[in-house]
Amino acid sequence: MKKQNLLAIGLMTFAMFLGAGNIIFPPFLGLEAGTQFLPAMLGFLLTAVGLPALTLIVLGRLSDSGQLTQALPKPLAIAFWVLLFIAIGPAFGMPRAVTVAYEMGIKPFFSGDHLMLFSALFVGATLLLAFQRGKLVDYIGKVMTPLLVLMLAALALAAIITPLGVLGDPSASYQNKAITSGLIQGYMTMDAIAAVGFGWVIIKAIRDKGCESAQDVFQATLKVTLIYALLMSACYLAMAYVGATSTSIAEGATNGGELLTRYVAAIFGPLGQYLLAGIIIMACLTTTVGLTNACAEYSQQTFRIPFAISATVVTAMTGIVANFGLEQILAISLPAILILCPVAIALVLAAWFLPTTKHNTISYVSVVIISVVFGGLDALHILGLLPEFLSTPLTRYVPLFSAHASWFLPVVLAVFISLLLNRQSRVLKASAEV
Repeated sequence: MKKQNLLAIGLMTFAMFLGAGNIIFPPFLGLEAGTQFLPAMLGFLLTAVGLPALTLIVLGRLSDSGQLTQALPKPLAIAFWVLLFIAIGPAFGMPRAVTVAYEMGIKPFFSGDHLMLFSALFVGATLLLAFQRGKLVDYIGKVMTPLLVLMLAALALAAIITPLGVLGDPSASYQNKAITSGLIQGYMTMDAIAAVGFGWVIIKAIRDKGCESAQDVFQATLKVTLIYALLMSACYLAMAYVGATSTSIAEGATNGGELLTRYVAAIFGPLGQYLLAGIIIMACLTTTVGLTNACAEYSQQTFRIPFAISATVVTAMTGIVANFGLEQILAISLPAILILCPVAIALVLAAWFLPTTKHNTISYVSVVIISVVFGGLDALHILGLLPEFLSTPLTRYVPLFSAHASWFLPVVLAVFISLLLNRQSRVLKASAEV
């Protein structure tokens, strides 16, 4: 594959992941970390960038996203993919992008409620770009992403040249456990589940540019993932540094969006709000285009539904759901996301060590069951719905429960046991043949 095509796909991958949340969240994390900025960001990047990168590498090695669930019984595999694409698509991920783009990109400039009109225009633009399947890399990777990077670079350079304060004292959670707190916050970005969905688009883009063999697809995926990881890490570090050096304007700020709005107003004046609006709208648009393509690609390959029909249904449902408001979207969809994310990561970990063949069906089903049970407990804990009589002993006796990752060690143990059994089976088979 030509270097310019690899770069374009890498830029497209970065842009699809870079939603508004990836821009808004780090400033507040940087502010809270204060003088513990570097260890906090180290932990954050390990999970916020490392998990999605690992997911893309595994999918590239499989050379087909669908192989991730090949070892599962077909009904269970289809249920996983359908629930995943509904969650990251029209039920949660895409409507959230629309509402955030409206709240931060449009609402500050107009009086009255124009969400319905904006959502119609936004999903229309999403559908128009999604229909350009063969030119998706050109539109997003070669045009939209460079513009987005330039606008983000303007914010980062301003923070370096004219900081609005010095690194303050870290908040309680970052004083003694900065790396751990960063790890938890990075995991909570849930980008690993988005990586599973985006894999369908990225691998197809790689194949469309001339990579045919599994080895070529894997090598190209490695390079694309490296480009994504470097750019996303730089973005996170820059946005977190913006927040960390904004102590003079941070009093009373309760979230990264509010902090970023104050920052651009202080540095760029009235034009700052337009710059921020442009960044947020473009970041949300590239994400919705990528998610639309991922949903439609899966529907076409699995159910033979024409791409145009799937994409139209997904964007239409997104526009409808977006008008229910962000709080309602979160309340309904967040539990599913919180459970699906551990399942997705668990499958990726299993696929890294175990062949995705029917021979390992029991292993993969076990991994899914374990991640659903413990992921469900984590979800109830995060949502504050876990009864006290369960929460206290689980916090005390279950490793990583307080970090909302109680599923991790049981899943790793299940994969390790399956790996040992596989090796023992091969040894016994070889002995029998001798």
